[in-house]
Amino acid sequence: MALNSVDIFLGRPRNVLVFFGFWLPPKKNALLHTLYKIAVMLTQYSFILFEVIYVVVVWGDLDEVSEASYLLFTQASVCYKVTIFIANKKQLKYLLDFMKLDIFDPQTPDHDKVIFTNARRIKRLCAMFLTAALVTVSLWAIMPLFDKAESRYFPFKIWMPVDAQDSPHYELGYIYQIMSIYCSALLFFAVDSTILSMVMFGCAQLEIIIDKIQKVKSTPLSAKLRQEEYKEAIGKNNELLKECLRQHQAVIRFIEMLENTYHANICFQLCGTVGIICIVGLRITITEPESVQFYSMLNYMLTMLSQLFLYCWCGNELTTKSQDLREWLYQCPWYEQDGKFRKSLFTAMERMKRPIILKAGHYIPLSRPTFVSILRSSYSYFAVLNQAKNK
Repeated sequence: MALNSVDIFLGRPRNVLVFFGFWLPPKKNALLHTLYKIAVMLTQYSFILFEVIYVVVVWGDLDEVSEASYLLFTQASVCYKVTIFIANKKQLKYLLDFMKLDIFDPQTPDHDKVIFTNARRIKRLCAMFLTAALVTVSLWAIMPLFDKAESRYFPFKIWMPVDAQDSPHYELGYIYQIMSIYCSALLFFAVDSTILSMVMFGCAQLEIIIDKIQKVKSTPLSAKLRQEEYKEAIGKNNELLKECLRQHQAVIRFIEMLENTYHANICFQLCGTVGIICIVGLRITITEPESVQFYSMLNYMLTMLSQLFLYCWCGNELTTKSQDLREWLYQCPWYEQDGKFRKSLFTAMERMKRPIILKAGHYIPLSRPTFVSILRSSYSYFAVLNQAKNK
């Protein structure tokens, strides 16, 4: 039975995006769907507007600006990602249709296992990221409840058109902030999970190709093997290699399409993470170690690091699988095949000298060295900010 890879890999983020109206538009009630989507986006963009106004008001106070800036960067990243996601609905449909191509259908129970294993891995990793994000938001939400200050204040330091000291203004403002930030966390998770799950789908397909390459049979020409059997085995091996190469080309086209669609999205995330990490690091040095705010900042730092690591890890897995495929091609019994097989194999291995690399902004490769490089850059900027604070 053919597996629906879209359901297996994208079921969870698709449900979240459908709930907020950001998945492919439905055929019925299109107007209501559009209005609902606009209403959700207004909550996100209004949050950015209020943050910008607050930063302008407190400009010159490094502590206040730094406390507001990390959330501004995060919210800007969410809005940018969702906007790009909405703008690329046509490309998203192409990607979903590409995942359903016959060439990607699993042919054996082992292929099914590869599909489910990779889908399970990325689901667990993204679930950990979502959990960390929701815990951070929850800590922010309860922070005003643990503070013993005489005057009430909102969970986030942004400009608000209502007075926190009056009721029901405070309650309405509190609900607006919490609902907006929970929506941001869920949208962050859903858009990132969609991209990362597609990358892992590419990894699963490369593993399936490796499994097929291992099925190339040894065909020594000897008295024990009749000429008809030899030609039949050679023919089957050539067909198997041809199928593997077609599937590999399909994976390359899929990853190229994925990169062309979301490269700016990923690049914005990587660049924004540098600023977020160094600003949050600065806030951690300022905040009291035993306060709720300190633990919320620490958890937020871990959340952003896990998000960055997920992108780099998935990109690194894709590159590693493509390099492993080239090695498995060489290890197959090519020396016992005919000239057609060896020629195709040689051409494929020459092409595979350049592994599949997913890049942010068509420039930054997603890999573990990139993750370390971003951490170093973040620390450098943090050291500069920390030095400026101490002067």
